[in-house]
Amino acid sequence: MLPGSFEDLAMPLFDRLYNFAHWLTQDRAEAEDLVQETYAKALKGFRSFEPGTNFRAWIYQILRNTFLTSRTGLKAANSVSLDDEGAAENLAVARGTPESILLQRSDQQLVQDALAQIAMPFREVLLLCEFEEMSYQEISVALSVPVGTVMSRLSRARRALREKVQELRKN
Repeated sequence: MLPGSFEDLAMPLFDRLYNFAHWLTQDRAEAEDLVQETYAKALKGFRSFEPGTNFRAWIYQILRNTFLTSRTGLKAANSVSLDDEGAAENLAVARGTPESILLQRSDQQLVQDALAQIAMPFREVLLLCEFEEMSYQEISVALSVPVGTVMSRLSRARRALREKVQELRKN
């Protein structure tokens, strides 16, 4: 395997791409298909990737574009799978009382429910920034929008999420 080869660059991103695809599709099987198609397209187009540029942003852009052109891409569902494979591991080492654990879980559920209810352009920028820890520039490349748009959407997404959480807490 040569340094800078497709495998060197792409394989470390697999889990994160799958997580992002799962958030977008809200379905495990569709997320798996989306990641598989993304890798196939990225491998096929790897010659067009310019060494020295941001590979992570490039492959996230392929994933997003593939999602948007898929049969389900333009119909964002309003539910989020709450299955978290790491949840059981986290609970095993959780500290605190049963009450504090219950409160933490209910807060996580509340945030997931609220996140599922915000519009896709805001959800995706929030996920890329907060969960994937991408820079504004990387998000800009991945979403094919100016950095200013990323900043604006992120601000609106945070506000919308905050409002949804407050709304859900009242109910």
